[in-house]
Parts: sequence; structure tokens; C-alpha cells
Amino acid sequence: MSTAQSPLHLARHRAVQALAATGAAALLLTGCGSSGSSDKGSADKGGASASGAPAADAAGGGSGGGKRTVKDATGKAVEIPAEPKRIVTLTQEDLDAVLALGVKPVGITNGQGLNEPPAYLKDKVQGVPVVGNLLQPVMDKVIAAKPDLILAGDMQDEQMLKQLREITPATLVTMAPTDEWKLSFRGIGNAVNKLDQANKVIADYDAKAAKAGGELGANKGAAVSIVRWNPTGPSWMEKKQFASGVALDMGLTRPKTQDKDGNAHTPALSLEKINEIDGDWLFLSTLTDDGKAALKDVQSKPAYQELGAVKNNHTVTVDGSVWSTRGGPLAADVVIGDIGKALGAKS
Repeated sequence: MSTAQSPLHLARHRAVQALAATGAAALLLTGCGSSGSSDKGSADKGGASASGAPAADAAGGGSGGGKRTVKDATGKAVEIPAEPKRIVTLTQEDLDAVLALGVKPVGITNGQGLNEPPAYLKDKVQGVPVVGNLLQPVMDKVIAAKPDLILAGDMQDEQMLKQLREITPATLVTMAPTDEWKLSFRGIGNAVNKLDQANKVIADYDAKAAKAGGELGANKGAAVSIVRWNPTGPSWMEKKQFASGVALDMGLTRPKTQDKDGNAHTPALSLEKINEIDGDWLFLSTLTDDGKAALKDVQSKPAYQELGAVKNNHTVTVDGSVWSTRGGPLAADVVIGDIGKALGAKS
């Protein structure tokens, strides 16, 4: 079965249809007068209006001594603790975000296509209970984590959301399918009452990406192809997909065949169309063992060997759980490092 047919991809396809017109901008809408705030970033600092949500209840009994009301990525107003202390994350993007803000969750899910947390975050979540797979929590394990805030990514399974909200009403859909990662990250920053800190993390990232891109020497502005190899063939990432966006922030470009706005990826390509994945540099990732086997198999075929990037020894194998996902600040740092190591070391 191809990756595009997996339950996760089907769920996200349905989410695209349901939520394309909303987005994490809604999560930046917050009520006024929140209680117990230690990071007083307001929603309008994140580029969104502070209107549209009910006033926060300063007399509530949330973990931080009060409550706030925010709107999640679907536009739903949700009352949450002013200072949440026990956060469960249901996607690796939510996990990446809270870790980047210095918050260690009490429950996490495995990485995309993995039966363990993503490798690039593993050292930071030692000892944190795993409560299920990506967007597939095991309710008994979520209950055992005793969350006061659940960050549910782009989950659109209404039955599952209902069960999660019975565990804690403070359950937030944190992203819509069309959101780019910086917007989602700011929304999560607002949800955990660290919007000012989130804005600083993004400013630091922007500066680092620009600096790293300027240090690529002869490869400055190179056209990079970003590809995930599925069991049925390669898919290239559109320009607004996470890793693509990082490359563009570094001043790199995309091959003409991949110059397409969007934050998803193409269907798996046949061998006859493999030339679409060519570029000055070719970054290759996989998410499954079947994908790895398919990539290994094609590398001996003439069509692959005739690619310009292959002939020039400009192919780089990267971590699919970083390069093929929505991403967050910590994943972005990995992408910058991967590109800098590859393009900065060779001409």
C-alpha cells in the first residue's frame, strides 16, 4: 500500500476538505485579562486580532491559578488553564513546539510512520510516557497522564475529540492542513501562554536560516529537490511544505518542475517521470522500511543513475520524520544543519 493510502493520509485529506478555510490564526485569538500569566505576549503581537474570543475567567481553578479562553484552529472557543502544567501532545509538531518553548510534556505520541518518538527529539523526551501513535491516542494512557491541556494537532476525528474532551475540556486542535509551521507554532505558543517567547524563537530561526544560507559559497541559491521515497515511488514536496520553506528561507530555490505553491507533496511518481525529482541537489528521505527498500531498488536502475544530481554526487539522505512532516523550530534547526553540512562542504 502506498503512503498516500495510509489511514493517516486519508484522515489528513479529510481534514483538508473540512478546514482549508480556517487555520491556526484562530488559535492566536485570546480573551483579555488572563490570570497567572508569566509571559504576557498578546495575540496581536503574533499578527492576529485579539478580538473574537470570550473574556478569560480569572476566577477559575486551572493549573496556573486561573483560566484563559482561546480559539483553536477550527475557531472553537476553548477554556484552558492560564498556566498549564500537564500537557499531552498528539503530534510530533506539537511536541517539537512545546519543547522549543522549554516545556516538557507529560504524554507524547510516536513519530510519523514510527513506533517510537522521532529520533531528533528522543533525547529530550526520555522518560515521558508514550500515549499512542501519531493522532491515534490510547485513551487509558491519556487518562493516566492526567493532562490539563491536550494539543491535538490537526485531528478531525470528532468521536476521538469528544473522548479527549471528556478527559479534559482543554483539548485544542492546534493546526489546520493549510497552515505553515510558523503560524501553528505561534498558536501553540499562545496556548501555553508563551507567545512572546514563540515570537523570539521564530526571529532567531529567521536570522539563523538567512546566515546559514549566506554561507553556502558556490551553492548559494542552488535549486534543491526535496523528495520522499514511498513504496510505490518518489513524491516531491511543494514549496510551502515545511522543509521546502526552510530551504527557501535560506535563499535556496526549487527546480522548475517543483515550483508549485502548496504545503503537501505530489502523488508517487512512476519511473518514467523520475526526471521531475532532479535538481542541483537532491535530498531523499523515507518514512517506512518499504520505502527504504524501494529507494534502494531504484538506485541501481539507469533512470535514477541518469539524474544530474546523482551524476554529480549531489544526493543527500535525510531523516523523513524531519523532512517529510509539518515540522517545528527544532526540526527546522535539523534541516538547516543538514543543508549546511551538504552544500557548505562541497561545490
